[in-house]
Amino acid sequence: MIGLAPRPRHPEADAEAEAEFSHCWIAIRASPGDEPRGVRVEVWFQDEAGIGQKNSLTRVWGQTGSRPAAPKDLGFASAYVFGAVCPSEGKAAALIMPICNTLAMNHHLCEISSQVAADAHAVVILDRAGWHRQQGLVVPDNITLLELPPYSPELNPVERIWHYLRSHWLANSVFPSLADIMDASEMACNRFANNHSLVRSLCAVAWAPARPLSS
Repeated sequence: MIGLAPRPRHPEADAEAEAEFSHCWIAIRASPGDEPRGVRVEVWFQDEAGIGQKNSLTRVWGQTGSRPAAPKDLGFASAYVFGAVCPSEGKAAALIMPICNTLAMNHHLCEISSQVAADAHAVVILDRAGWHRQQGLVVPDNITLLELPPYSPELNPVERIWHYLRSHWLANSVFPSLADIMDASEMACNRFANNHSLVRSLCAVAWAPARPLSS
């Protein structure tokens, strides 16, 4: 056992709703009545994170009793990483955007759609952010969106990616400009997406299937 810093949990989170989602979401079928029987279903998870000049500091090795220093900027520029993973396939789809809105989400859905196998339909599990459900959202034909219960980010394994990217490649850094932020974020996302075994191990979900489903 080791001491771990707990993650914040919203007081309105519903444990029963989370448990019901974990056990029952598998009954959802992609585009009921529209897809041919036997089509494979890829389970994807999607989320966004802000990366900016107010960057985080991580633990580093140092002499006992010392206090190592690390650079930390105080600027206000930031970009947004739109990320999605299919843990069972070890696939990832990410975009780095200067703004977080419905238009940016449409671009990300197109990117996810391009990564779905030709013989599959994707169920994309995501939270209830406004840009995930506004009228201007355009969902590709090979994708069905499935919302998580409210205040339940711990059900989304993409949350683990943000911590991994920051702790390994984005923390303890100074980004002079927005372009530098976007370049560093792109580098980190590409390194992660190209490591398929890391995608599988970091984003595995106990209640999600280990292999693609058949509808």
